[in-house]
Amino acid sequence: MARKKVITRQQILDAAYDLVAQEGFQKFTARNIAQHMACSTQPIYLEFRNMDELKEAVFDRIHDYLGEEIFTKAITGDNVVDMGLNYIYFAKHENKLYKALYLEDYGGGERMHSFSYTMFSQRARKDEHYANLPEDVINRLHTGTWITVTGLASLMSSNIIHPTQEQMIAIIQDSIGTILDKEEAVGA
Repeated sequence: MARKKVITRQQILDAAYDLVAQEGFQKFTARNIAQHMACSTQPIYLEFRNMDELKEAVFDRIHDYLGEEIFTKAITGDNVVDMGLNYIYFAKHENKLYKALYLEDYGGGERMHSFSYTMFSQRARKDEHYANLPEDVINRLHTGTWITVTGLASLMSSNIIHPTQEQMIAIIQDSIGTILDKEEAVGA
């Protein structure tokens, strides 16, 4: 009689995600995931061809989580400001996962930048303030607000600064205003 599968693909994916959220990608090995699950590495390689396939599945899960639960929360009614605030709150409340995705060499790097840009562009296009902006302006708006909110996120997650939500909103709005004012001046 064939053995019944005890450890499922979903359990492995959950453990891999938990490991990344707690330890970052530098600890993303079959041995560490198996240790986290209190099992051998065999179930991992029975469910996933290799660690790259498992890492892809973890990134898919992370993208779903960020896209559905984090970056889309409405706070001010301005999608660009809200996305910036959500990014900052994510960095502060899920500091290890934030660092793993956006700051570590082993993390997502360019992949996370591309994902974040796509989310930003989609959210901006759904907001009447930004819907008609040319793509190059959306790109500059993303870059400018990305720099601003990453600075805030890094300083806040390190407990160096403690701005109120109103102060963060004002800083993000100032950044947006500066970029859009410059675009108007160039276009005039």
